[in-house]
Amino acid sequence: MSHPAPADPLVAHGPIGPAAHGWTQAFLAVAAALVTTLATAALGLWAAGAGELPGGAFPTVVAAVAVLAVGGTVDLTGNAGPLSATGVELTVVPLSVTLAGALVLARSFLRPLRLRAVAGARELLGWAARLGALWALVLVGLAAVARHSFAVTPEGTVSDIADLLGISAEAGFEADVPLTLVYGLIWLAALLAIALLASHRAPLPAQLVRFHAVVRPAAHAMVTLLLVYVALALVIALVVAATRGHAVETLAVVLLGLPNLAWLAMSFGLGASWDGVAEGPFGLPMPKALDAVLRTPGGTTVDLRSLAAEEGRVWWLLVVFAVLVSVAAVAAAVRTPAPLRPWHHAFRMAVALVLTVLMVSLLCRVDVSYGLSLFGLGDVGGALAARVQLLPHWGTALGAAALWGLVTGLLAGLLVGAVRRRSASGDNA
Repeated sequence: MSHPAPADPLVAHGPIGPAAHGWTQAFLAVAAALVTTLATAALGLWAAGAGELPGGAFPTVVAAVAVLAVGGTVDLTGNAGPLSATGVELTVVPLSVTLAGALVLARSFLRPLRLRAVAGARELLGWAARLGALWALVLVGLAAVARHSFAVTPEGTVSDIADLLGISAEAGFEADVPLTLVYGLIWLAALLAIALLASHRAPLPAQLVRFHAVVRPAAHAMVTLLLVYVALALVIALVVAATRGHAVETLAVVLLGLPNLAWLAMSFGLGASWDGVAEGPFGLPMPKALDAVLRTPGGTTVDLRSLAAEEGRVWWLLVVFAVLVSVAAVAAAVRTPAPLRPWHHAFRMAVALVLTVLMVSLLCRVDVSYGLSLFGLGDVGGALAARVQLLPHWGTALGAAALWGLVTGLLAGLLVGAVRRRSASGDNA
C-alpha cells in the first residue's frame, strides 16, 4: 500500500492565491505600530516625570523619543548666549519603545502572508513598499513635531551676571527630518528582513527557498534569545518594584529602557567589555554596580570583572548566558532538517551570534553629553556639564560571540545528530 508523500513544510500552510495586503492593510499596520510606539513612549515619560515639563512640551518630547526609537536623529540645541549648552551629544535609543513598535509592525507584516504557500519577490517587495511609503509619512510627521525650546533659568551668581548683562538663554531639541527619514526607512527595511528570516511560516520567493533550512533556524533562535532576555529582565523589574518600592520609577525604566539593560547584561555574560564613564550630577537609570563602575575617575573598562568588584552576584550573568545560548543552539539544531553536519551548524551559529551581538552593541551604545534637564531627567541648575558614555570594544564582543557560537553550535550539532541516529536505528530495528 503506497503512502502519500509528506507535505512540503514551505507549502503546507494554505492555498496558493493572492494575500490581503493592500493599502488598507498597510495603513492599519502602520497605524497600529505608531499608536503602540507613542503610547509606550508617553507612559514611560509620564512615569519619568516628563509630564511636568513647562510650556506644553510633553507631546513634543514624546515625539522626540519616538523618533529616537525608530532610528531617527534628534539634536540637542542651545542659543548663542554664553549660558546655553554647547557641544551637546545624544546617542541613546529607548529600546522598550523600539521593541514595542517593532513587534507590532513585524507581526502586521507577516500576518497577511501566514496562509500563503508561496510568494514572489515582486509581491513581497510591493507589500514592503506600501508599508515603507506610509512609514515615511509617519517619520516626517514625528520629526516635524519633535522640536521644542526651553528657557534656561540659572541660579546664584550666574543668574546675577545674566541679569546684569541682559542675557537670556534657551536650550532645546530638534529632530533632523532628512536623517530621520533615511535612518527610519533603513530601520524599517532591517526590521522586515529580520522578521522574514526569523519566521518559520512566512513564504519565501522561489530563489530564496534554499535558505529556509540554512538561515531560519539560527535566526529564529537569536530573536528568541533576545526576547527571553527581555522577559527575564521584566520579571526581575517586577520583583524589584514589588519588594523594594519605587514602582513608578521602575515603570519608567521598563517602558523606556528595559531591553537596553537586558541586552547589556547579555553582552557582559558573553564576555564583552565596554569603555564607560559617568561624570557630573546627572545620569541614566541603571543598576548601582554599573553606575559605580562608570563613575571611576577618568573612565574605565566595564566588564564582568569590574562589575563583580562592586557586586559579586554579577557572575551569574555568565551562567545565564551559557545556559540560554546553549538552549538556543540546540533549538536551532532541532529545527535544521537532516542531514545535520555539526561543523556547518557551528559556523551558522557563530555567524548568527556575531550579527546579533553586533546589533546589540550598536543599539545599546550610550553617548550623552548635556548640561540641562531634558526629556524629564534631572533639574535645571547646578553644574552645566555632564557626560555619560558607554561604548563597546568591538573586537572583544564579536570575537567572544564567534567563539560561543562555534562551541555551542558544534556541541548542539553533535548532540542532536546523535539523538537522530539513535532514533533512526531504533526505527529500523
